[in-house]
Amino acid sequence: MGNLYLVRHGQASFGAADYDNLSELGHRQSVRLGEYFAGKGLQFEAVMTGTLKRHAQTWAGIAQGAGLAHQPLEWPGLNEYDSEAVIKAIHPAPLAKPDTPEVYRHHFRLLRDGLTQWMNGVISPQGMPDYDSFVRGVTSALDHVRKSHTGNVLVVSSGGPISTAVGHILGTTPETTIELNLRIRNSSVTELAYTPKRHMLVTYNTLPHLDDAAHADWVTYS
Repeated sequence: MGNLYLVRHGQASFGAADYDNLSELGHRQSVRLGEYFAGKGLQFEAVMTGTLKRHAQTWAGIAQGAGLAHQPLEWPGLNEYDSEAVIKAIHPAPLAKPDTPEVYRHHFRLLRDGLTQWMNGVISPQGMPDYDSFVRGVTSALDHVRKSHTGNVLVVSSGGPISTAVGHILGTTPETTIELNLRIRNSSVTELAYTPKRHMLVTYNTLPHLDDAAHADWVTYS
């Protein structure tokens, strides 16, 4: 039996022109996670990432902190959905910059509504696959791990694919998967045990590397 560690990227640049870059804090979160892995003596048989910049940057931080030199396998099915396209499909008008708590909450209310409609086949956000194809992209990565490995595997991805993987394994409804997605934290670790036949959930959305007073203000969601 092996163990699969699904890591959400560090804090990205929410509200900036290009979200797909880690913030300075996001980089520190990633390095800190690598240091935690090294302190635990955790070794990885293989590393997989999505193809987004924030995935590569998070892996670079983990590798720096842990002293790892793996060449990750890039897997497009581990890429995030396009949240802007999801929101635009139900709210075509431009949104205000999310610089106040109320505007921030409004953004995520729209995202929750848009995701619900996309996952139920009601809308087709521009440039995105249908939800069933998105799920197949995620499960193809899980299948690859089961078929190709027997030890510890590290995956760096995003909240959508990670919550989708957990929802697939547990057989949750789309609505429950969305709630899992919207509560996942930056640089969090979700652990799955796996055999050649299936995956099993061990932990979800944990922050063992930030679980002390010194890192309390490093916990972020975007």
